[in-house]
Amino acid sequence: MAEEVLITSPGKITSHLTSSLLAVAFLTSFGSSMLYGYNLAVVNSPAGYIKDFYNRTVVSRNGTGLNEEALTLMYSLTVSVFAIGGLVGSLMVGTLVTKFGRKGTVVNSTVLVFIAASFMGFSRICSSPEMVIFGRFVTGIHSGISLSVVPMYLGEIAPKNLRGFLGLVPSIFICAGVFSAQILGLHELLGKEEHWPLFLSLVVVPTFIQLMLLPWFPESPRYLLIEKHNVHATITALKWYRTKCNIQAEIEEMQEEQRSLSSVETVSVWQLLLDQTVRWQVLSVVVINIGMQLSGIDAIWFYTNDIFENAGIPAPEIQYTTVGTGAIEIVAGLIGCFTIERLGRRPLIIGGFGVMGICCAGITLSLILQTHVPFMKYVSVGCVVGIIAGFCIGPAGVPFLITAELFKQSHRPAAYTVGGSLNWMSNFTIGFIFPFLQMSAGSYCYLVFCSVCLAVAIYVYFVIPETKNKTFVEISQMFATKEAVEESQALTHPDQLKLKKMNGYGSLGNGSLEFDSSSSCP
Repeated sequence: MAEEVLITSPGKITSHLTSSLLAVAFLTSFGSSMLYGYNLAVVNSPAGYIKDFYNRTVVSRNGTGLNEEALTLMYSLTVSVFAIGGLVGSLMVGTLVTKFGRKGTVVNSTVLVFIAASFMGFSRICSSPEMVIFGRFVTGIHSGISLSVVPMYLGEIAPKNLRGFLGLVPSIFICAGVFSAQILGLHELLGKEEHWPLFLSLVVVPTFIQLMLLPWFPESPRYLLIEKHNVHATITALKWYRTKCNIQAEIEEMQEEQRSLSSVETVSVWQLLLDQTVRWQVLSVVVINIGMQLSGIDAIWFYTNDIFENAGIPAPEIQYTTVGTGAIEIVAGLIGCFTIERLGRRPLIIGGFGVMGICCAGITLSLILQTHVPFMKYVSVGCVVGIIAGFCIGPAGVPFLITAELFKQSHRPAAYTVGGSLNWMSNFTIGFIFPFLQMSAGSYCYLVFCSVCLAVAIYVYFVIPETKNKTFVEISQMFATKEAVEESQALTHPDQLKLKKMNGYGSLGNGSLEFDSSSSCP
């Protein structure tokens, strides 16, 4: 079968977008990534109803209700426990993707969504606030897993010329999840008191569709060849995801990486942090993932209604204005998705953080001057829109894509564990400290976010190279130059490819690689 498929001469590893690639990108993003955005926004609309439910339940149990502080604490726990679950999930990623594979982890983790939806959906019938909180925690675990695994899976099945496009599809669906929660939370739909348990548990619908269809698609070819050493399964997977003329060249590229990793096992997080050859890659993942959350986007989303109210928008219309910002998120995400392969990763992430930094400074200026200059309140609204658009066009999705591109197969699971855990810890931290920061610094608190955004943009400009349309080996060589790694290694048999060890990858030394399917099969 291998000889039948691999009949063309090696060539440039490029490919057109096939229906299978697009279907997998949509299924994984629709059934996993979208839930993250949905769960971020779903508790905002029914907040009052959930608090009333908590208070009535406590009254029925103890005879007395909760005071305002205790009620706020319970609701805050309901919101923030999602991030705690996300942190737990992100710490499990490395183990899960090594054991079950990329697609296998996405499919197996769906059980968490059904468990969470059951607890939240039946919480009012059972008169149990604990079920709501536990359901939020479990769905947070699922989001923590999927937020790392989906970009990893798509990054590995995509050819290098489409890796950016497919890598940003999850971020579009995250924005779509937020938008869906905003739409469904309108009073005319599920924004009524009797509907909030159904509103919270609707996450089962996209997950069920994913569970029915995704298992029919193959695992990541790169995982099958490099980690499982299964050439026939790799060729079968590539037949699904590629046109025939691209299969041979891509298998050769994967075999090149496989040979360089022949003596390297999948590294742990601790081993990753101690590995001096990837220190710049690790530092880059740390900076962009922390910067993604400390950019202030969560604080902006949380206080959007207050800013719109200060701008003079009537209270009944604010919910519709908020839905409008959700539409802007999707449009910005689509712009990023369709321009990343033309512009590259660096312009999107540098430009995105740059726009966010400027708009954060603009919010501070407008809040200070709006009591003296009436039109400044509209400037603050424009800055909010600018921050949201700037975030969704680049920083919302590129960090997860970059994490996949900067590391080889053996280091990638640990890198996603580090990036994901830092992302969730930063998410939780900003949600916890922002109210105190706002109380102490007032309007100047947004200058902190401005500084973070501009610092990340500067770091990316000077440190992270452009990875557009480059193989994982080529990306490694760029960092190897930065590390000035000069160690070389030759294979013992003269008929095999001579490799120079650069940052753990093999780069072509001399000779050429000839793919022999029979010698690669187990």
